[in-house]
Amino acid sequence: LIRSETGDIRDASRLQAAMVEAEPEVVLHLAAQALVRPARAHPVETFSSNVMGTLEVLEAVRATPSVKVVVVVTSDKVYDNHEWPWAYRETDALGGKEPYGASKACCEIAVQAWRHAYFGRGGHGAALLSARAGNVIGGGDWAEDRLIPDAMRAFIAGKPLVLRNPSAVRPWQHVLEPLIGYLALAEAADSGLGPDHGAFNFGPASEDARTVREVVEAVVGRWGDGAGWVQDLAAQPYEARLLEVDSGLARSLLGWSPKWRLAEGLDRTVDWYKAWAAGADMRAFTLEQAEARLDG
Repeated sequence: LIRSETGDIRDASRLQAAMVEAEPEVVLHLAAQALVRPARAHPVETFSSNVMGTLEVLEAVRATPSVKVVVVVTSDKVYDNHEWPWAYRETDALGGKEPYGASKACCEIAVQAWRHAYFGRGGHGAALLSARAGNVIGGGDWAEDRLIPDAMRAFIAGKPLVLRNPSAVRPWQHVLEPLIGYLALAEAADSGLGPDHGAFNFGPASEDARTVREVVEAVVGRWGDGAGWVQDLAAQPYEARLLEVDSGLARSLLGWSPKWRLAEGLDRTVDWYKAWAAGADMRAFTLEQAEARLDG
């Protein structure tokens, strides 16, 4: 595990040296500024992290002959979202109407450029791919301005959750689902996935694209103990109201599909936070949940 602060050439040099010394065969790049509202508040830092930070990783890979596969994780928000009532495929246009989505779209464009210019035939030789997923739920997330962590903090404190956009539709999935997809993608690429594929969506079944209100009311019911929510009626900055992705490519080429549907994902998520609030051994609890998903 290598961590580098972005935007500083000295850190980039240390990252390259550390990667060369470690001699990895597979690189999974998941680091990012991953929150929409902080991205709006700090747009330059967001682009620095999500675009330049990724390029630092790719340049370190180019100096590391041992690497066979690179998977760069971006987001489902890379698409030029017109809020159409159908799911986006990997070949649809990229874009962004706010800094987070735009920075991730730029990251995808940069990865594509490096794939053609420096990797593959006549280049480094490693397979370079990107993975697009979003709106994951699961235990251990305490980030600000994210639905489930905000709900858990509110309910643990005995307060109602304040919702900005209860009618927004998102493709919800437990975090273990796309993580397993990333590993399946890396394994397939190492076995010779072929040069014609670069990006893969990892999303839930279409039936699990639900409104924020539906998800929150499901969580309220599972939490109990007087939990509830209210709507923030103040004016809010732009956020897409409808977004779904088509994961047919991952299903057909990787044999990947989500095993935990939304209901079970919510069960597992609420169970995690209840265990945390009760003082359980969360490392053991988390490993048990991972084993349960792998066994399933």
